[in-house]
Amino acid sequence: MTTSKGTIQGYNGIAINDDKYQVILQAQTWGSVGEQQTLQPAIEQLQKQLTKLGTPDTFKQAKFTADSGFHSEVNLEYMSTTGLDAYMADTAFRSRNPLFKESKTYQTEQEKRRLKRSKGRARLFNSDDFYFDENALTSRCPAGKEMWLSVKNVETAGRQYVRFSGYLKDCRVCPLQQQCMRKVPTKQGRQVQFEINKSSKPISYTDKMRVKIDSSAGRRQYSKRLGAIEPVFGNITVNKGMNKFTLRGQDKVNTQWQMYCLVHNIEKLRNSLH
Repeated sequence: MTTSKGTIQGYNGIAINDDKYQVILQAQTWGSVGEQQTLQPAIEQLQKQLTKLGTPDTFKQAKFTADSGFHSEVNLEYMSTTGLDAYMADTAFRSRNPLFKESKTYQTEQEKRRLKRSKGRARLFNSDDFYFDENALTSRCPAGKEMWLSVKNVETAGRQYVRFSGYLKDCRVCPLQQQCMRKVPTKQGRQVQFEINKSSKPISYTDKMRVKIDSSAGRRQYSKRLGAIEPVFGNITVNKGMNKFTLRGQDKVNTQWQMYCLVHNIEKLRNSLH
């Protein structure tokens, strides 16, 4: 698993809980870097457990929230078949929120994280800094130099793009080079992509979720996620002391994770009786 501290041999502990009592309903470990591929198996296991408990219709009334680590077009399409009222944020969710756009604290923290990731390098120009005429299919860089159309059709996740490249002779002597490119160009100039045919493309599940989660009701519902699941992981990792797995192998690690989750549940059930 590739983490912020390097590549390690390890597992991800996934959990689904209710927001009222914070009782864990489904728990599993996965030996994978990303979380996207863990969503469908976790939901399917949850459905089986609810059926065994005699509450198979829970999905029709429940609201489900998940963070951006689980967000993908494939997962959103799958969630549309489950009957769950799902709210799953994408990575740009907060940047679209007016409250965060106007927050100096948020912008400052974002810049701190960016500087840490980029090791102190200044922000490079992105596609918004380039001029693009979709009708004429022409583009100019921030320095005002014409760019040439290098690829007419790039398809990514059902979206269409065109790619422009700067002329190498221009990029080599450009006064804005350090703001535009990570390295001094030797073989090709700066490349940039622009999305085209936005109005004609079909509405994706990602587009539908953006509309849903950007609404006032959607933001209110998604804001409950933090108070529902994070205290569960905080209790297990800090109060119970499980900040890392101490066993090897999928079966052993999974058993260890589920036993800690069981202890958490016993504590929550005991407290609910008082």
